[in-house]
Amino acid sequence: MKKTTLFAALAGCAVIGGLGFIGLAEYGQHKSFTAIDAKAVTGAADQITRGQYVAAMGDCAACHSVPGAQPYAGGYALQTPFGVIKSSNITQDVETGIGDWNLAQFDKAVRHGIGSHGYLYPAMPYTAYSKMTHQDMADLWAYIKTLPAVRQKVVENELPFPYNQRLLLAGWNLLFFKDQVFTPIPGVTAAINRGDYLVNGPGHCAACHTAKNALGGDVAAAFAGGTLQGWHAPDLTPNPHTGLGKWSNEDVVSYLKTGTSRQAVAAGPMMEAVENSTQYLTDDDLHSITAYLQQLPASQATPTVAIGANDAQMVQGKLVYESQCEACHTASGDGVRRMIPQQSGNAQVNAADASSLINVVLKGADAPLTAGNPTGAGMPGFDWKLADEDVAAVQTYIRNSWGNSAGKVTAQQVAAARKQLDAQPWAGH
Repeated sequence: MKKTTLFAALAGCAVIGGLGFIGLAEYGQHKSFTAIDAKAVTGAADQITRGQYVAAMGDCAACHSVPGAQPYAGGYALQTPFGVIKSSNITQDVETGIGDWNLAQFDKAVRHGIGSHGYLYPAMPYTAYSKMTHQDMADLWAYIKTLPAVRQKVVENELPFPYNQRLLLAGWNLLFFKDQVFTPIPGVTAAINRGDYLVNGPGHCAACHTAKNALGGDVAAAFAGGTLQGWHAPDLTPNPHTGLGKWSNEDVVSYLKTGTSRQAVAAGPMMEAVENSTQYLTDDDLHSITAYLQQLPASQATPTVAIGANDAQMVQGKLVYESQCEACHTASGDGVRRMIPQQSGNAQVNAADASSLINVVLKGADAPLTAGNPTGAGMPGFDWKLADEDVAAVQTYIRNSWGNSAGKVTAQQVAAARKQLDAQPWAGH
C-alpha cells in the first residue's frame, strides 16, 4: 500500500511538473518584449546602408545563404551534434520567407529566439544577438526589407526525436540564455566596449570559439577554443602558446580584414566569416575587436613537452613532410607570408585539438577571397594520396617541430575524420 501511495505521489509530481513546464514554455513563446519604436525604421538610404553594415557585423549572409544560390534564401545545412538544422529563408517572399513579418516579429526572432514556428534552435545565435541595440535592430530590419523575394521553402528542422520538439528549448533557454541588451564594461576604454559589443553581440564569436557542454551550452572557459563540424575554432585569448599572445594588433586586424596574417590563413567556417563579415568592417571596429580580445584573461592551456625527433612517428612524419609539404610550407616551417601559413609557432598547430589540421590535410582548403587578398592560395586535399598513418605522422611532426609542442595525432583519429568528412579513401588500399 505504501509503495502504491509513493508511486502515485511521484506520478502526480511528474504530471504537475510536466504541466508546469508546458505552461512555462507556452508563456515564453507568447510573452511580450520591449518594443522597438516602429518610427525608428524610416527606410531612408542611409539607414539601409547602416543596416547592411549590421548584417555584415552579424554574418547573416554566411548562414542564410547557400554558396552559389540566391542570397538569404536559406537552406544552408548546419551540422550540429544533435543533427542537421537548415537556415531559414529571410527574403521578402510572403509564403516561404518573412515578407509578411513586421518589426516586432523580426526582433522577437533575432534577439529573443522565438520565430513563427515557436522556439528557435540556438544554432541561430539569438543568445548573442540579444545584446544588439534597438537602433541596430531597426537599421537591420530596414535593410532586410530591401532583400528581393526568393520563393524557396526550407524544411528547417530535420532533427531526430526528441530534439525536434521545440518546446524543450524553453528549458535550454532557462539554463543558458540571458536575454538582455549589451551592458558596457565600467572603467575601460570606448574601444574595448565597442569590441565587447561586436564580439559578444552581432559577431557571436563564442558560438564557435567557446567549447560547448553536453547540452550545447557554453562552458565557463570563454574563447579558449571549440570544435564544431570537423573544425577547431582556436583560442582567442592572449595565451602565447595556443592563442593570440604572439599576435600584434595589426596581425589580428589583417587576418580579419583579408583572411591572412603573418601566422595564419583563414579556412573552413572562418573563411566564410571573413568573406561575408569581417572584411567589410571598418578599421576602427577591427581595432576595437582586437583591443577587446587582447584584454581577456589568457586561457589555462599550457605547453606540453615536445615529442623527440627520434620518436618513430616523428621520423615517419619528417619523411612525409619533406616529400609532400616542404615545397610550399618550406623546410623551416615559415611558409609564405600572407599566402601559406607558417607552421612554426602557430597557435592552431599547438592546439590540443588537431581537428582543423586533419581536415585541411584530408580535404584541402581555399583561402578567403577578399578585397585585400584577391589571389588567395589554396591547398589540395591529400585524402587520396596519404594513408591514415602518414597523415597522423606528418601532423605529429609539424606539431612538435620548430618550437611547437602538442600531443600526437593517431591513425584512428584520422580514420574517424576521414569518415566524418566523407573524404576519399587512400588510393593505396
